[in-house]
Amino acid sequence: MRVEHLYRYPVKGLSAEALEEAQVAPGEMLPWDRAFALAQGDAPFDPAAPSWLQKTHFMCLMANARAAELASAFDPRSGTLSLRARDGSGLTESALTEAGRARIAAWLTLFLGPEARGAPRFLHVPGHAFSDVRAKMLSLINLASLADLSRRVGADRDKLRFRANIYFSGTAAWSEFDWLGRTLQAGGSVVRIARRIPRCKATEVNPVTALRDADPVAELRAAYGHPDLGIYAEVLEGGRIGVGDALELLPD
Repeated sequence: MRVEHLYRYPVKGLSAEALEEAQVAPGEMLPWDRAFALAQGDAPFDPAAPSWLQKTHFMCLMANARAAELASAFDPRSGTLSLRARDGSGLTESALTEAGRARIAAWLTLFLGPEARGAPRFLHVPGHAFSDVRAKMLSLINLASLADLSRRVGADRDKLRFRANIYFSGTAAWSEFDWLGRTLQAGGSVVRIARRIPRCKATEVNPVTALRDADPVAELRAAYGHPDLGIYAEVLEGGRIGVGDALELLPD
């Protein structure tokens, strides 16, 4: 099996950043993956005591399809985040300073308009990830499974609807669901396959058009009797993962 694509999503709900490689650490996500989020004004998130909250407390594609219109880019070296809307408006600010995050929050609040609740805050808490699950995981999708879904529904389903970190090839469709509890050599790292990924309404949003133009959850249920696509994995041994690296199931 082979890593074909590697992505991180620095801001929860915003665009993917393609990577050639990344260094992962035990018990962590990809560096800077879901490191930032716009919390709605009524979200009970305390930066002094960060804890996991459901995605509806934040700007997210499940609730805010317009977020897919934004192009975002984060530079870890400078700490700057650039946002650009389709009308040409945008900003570039430090995402690692309180003043910069306040300006980012103000801009995103204006962009969301009536979808913004109260006074949203743009957040970054070192060591905390705004992921969809409580544990810090990598997400993987078997491209053969995605191709099988597209064949079943008679339409291409863009891989970025599903916002995975690793897209891989080289194994039969849906065989990854047999790996739960097993360990996988992923480049220079070792991961444990923890669980299947149930999909939500975020997958309805076309990442190119920002329109809700499909219902992959319903499609998965109709075709396979479940809403799952992809698997979560916990990093056991850190190391480099890169495009072109091999994936190999290790002996039980």
